[in-house]
Amino acid sequence: MIRLYNTLTRKKEEFQTLEPGVVKMYVCGVTVYNDAHVGHAMSALVFDILRRYLEYRGYTVKHVMNYTDVDDKIINRARQLGEDPLKLSQRYIEDYANDLRNLNVLPPTSTPQVSKTMPHIIQFIQGLIEKGYAYAAPNGDVYFRVTKDDDYGKLSGRKLDDMQAGARIEIGEAKEHPMDFALWKAAKPGEISWDSPWGKGRPGWHIECSAMNLVELGEQIDIHGGGNDLIFPHHENEIAQSESYTGKPFARYWVHNGMLQLGGEKMSKSLGNIVPIKEFLKQRDADVMRMLVLMGSYRAPLIFSDETQDAAEKSLERLKTALRPASPSASGLSPESASALPAQAQSTKQAFIEAMDDDFNTPLALAALYELVKAINTARADGATDEQLKPAQATLRELTGVLGLRLQEKTGSGEMEAQVRALIEERNEARRQKNWARSDEIRGQLKEMGVIIEDSRDGTKWRWG
Repeated sequence: MIRLYNTLTRKKEEFQTLEPGVVKMYVCGVTVYNDAHVGHAMSALVFDILRRYLEYRGYTVKHVMNYTDVDDKIINRARQLGEDPLKLSQRYIEDYANDLRNLNVLPPTSTPQVSKTMPHIIQFIQGLIEKGYAYAAPNGDVYFRVTKDDDYGKLSGRKLDDMQAGARIEIGEAKEHPMDFALWKAAKPGEISWDSPWGKGRPGWHIECSAMNLVELGEQIDIHGGGNDLIFPHHENEIAQSESYTGKPFARYWVHNGMLQLGGEKMSKSLGNIVPIKEFLKQRDADVMRMLVLMGSYRAPLIFSDETQDAAEKSLERLKTALRPASPSASGLSPESASALPAQAQSTKQAFIEAMDDDFNTPLALAALYELVKAINTARADGATDEQLKPAQATLRELTGVLGLRLQEKTGSGEMEAQVRALIEERNEARRQKNWARSDEIRGQLKEMGVIIEDSRDGTKWRWG
């Protein structure tokens, strides 16, 4: 039984879908006006892992991720570059899709764009006006009437009276209430715009997602996801719009990932500490970014540093050691010893499922995998043959695949063994020169590669550990 933390109820709940065996999941995508960064990668990976596990457990997942291609930031960026806003956003949509492929993120079932959903957005706004939840201002703006929604604030836990105390109406706005938010913005000179019953303009950010959700998945969905920085106002306003329009509960489960932090600070363009996905992938393998996400709770902040990336690489190498072949001189395990490995593989699979069922507890799931790694490496060291190792290794590949890890294994090849032998020869030379520091350094390097060395009068012997 899968249990999932629901931001709306602030507790873990048993996961039950609206339609048996089918998960309708909408995840807020990116606003496409610049290169996507590793913070975007974190959110994409969290929901990719969630999706992969749900599919592993037998669900069909309808995964929708939108592109916000109409926004103030896009308009301003296009103006700076002298480009058409829609051409600019399309270029960055293609770039981001390529980034996700390189991160081994499964393609969403659907990727709607605001610019291609405009008739539905206008229809949605008209419906809210007809129901009394929205009003058109004399200047051509349209606002959502928050005082009409008795449940406004239920996701974030905020009360309207408290919000009103710190809000004010800006000059030029024609709101009835300071917390009313824009559904439609009247066109400004030189800005991209669309015709509407209220004059030329463009939609507000929040209504875009509500409309795309409705078009792609219908009136009710199972999971709505995104970063926890979207809880208020974006997701709060989505709930207000969608539930006011349909009269039905919108999303059953609200799932939010924590923020990526660089040097203890949230990564943002305003702080100038952005790391584009492309730049990261020039330095590290995509599995490193995924392992960073897996090593912590998806709801917690992710500390992005050289130290945490190094730790992720070491964790990956630890998994890879178990995929190495048996020693050429392996004589085989006794039947009694050989039977322990399949038993451990089965135990690991059960522990993995229990961990992932508990709100996608990936650190605990990894701990289960490391127990299998230990068992495989011990069996190899005791002389297990490839035939004896392969079933347990297949389980390890299966479960790491559920997490989306590729573990591109170069070990066991002649190239890797040649590298090991070269390091051992370098270490032997260091020992002859009594350079004990260098000798110890190489021993440590070999250990990280999963190599155990034994010095004797007959020379240095090595084996995969």
